[in-house]
Amino acid sequence: MIGIIRRFINKFFNGLFKKKKHIKLGLYGPPNGGKTTLANRICKDWLGEEMGKVSNIPHETREIQIKEQIVIKSGGKELSFNLVDTPGIATKIDYEDFLKSGMKEKEAKIRAKEATKGVIDAIRWLDDMDLVIVVLDATADPYSQVNITIIGNLQARDIPVLLVGNKVDLKRAKLKRVQSAFPQYNLVGISAKYGNSMEEFYEALFKIAS
Repeated sequence: MIGIIRRFINKFFNGLFKKKKHIKLGLYGPPNGGKTTLANRICKDWLGEEMGKVSNIPHETREIQIKEQIVIKSGGKELSFNLVDTPGIATKIDYEDFLKSGMKEKEAKIRAKEATKGVIDAIRWLDDMDLVIVVLDATADPYSQVNITIIGNLQARDIPVLLVGNKVDLKRAKLKRVQSAFPQYNLVGISAKYGNSMEEFYEALFKIAS
């Protein structure tokens, strides 16, 4: 009798899990790491359209952007999710940094205010994420205060993470340095701009999501 009850309970909860058709997948990382470029690559691969605007100016993405019901397939498997592209996380945002990009003072102050709000919103949204992709520039030093802050917030929430080392098309990219900085996570190196190693990325995503 106890065995029958256990099988019923297991079947019930397994059924509930399978009925969860969509997961919330968040893209996080510092400014200019390539989050939106990766979001655009994913959307073009599976939806035939881009998600957001890309720029060399930091904090181009200042609001949460969502693309719903993306379905990807790999190795006979299928994964459905809502993709959430978040503003770049920064520990400090100074309007003077935008002046260096050629903005006028009034515009720079507005951009800094919007970027600050975007960071706050991005951190709040972590509580709603089922899985997070952390996108880091593989040519930059991974041992930064921003990266440590991002990883710390994820570990505190015990959210599954896939670490992406972006811009591997550049000679300065050093994936081993990124992996040594955060050995607790699986790492895949890609070029979101040119689509390099995207198959490996999707396969890694399936492993983390399963």
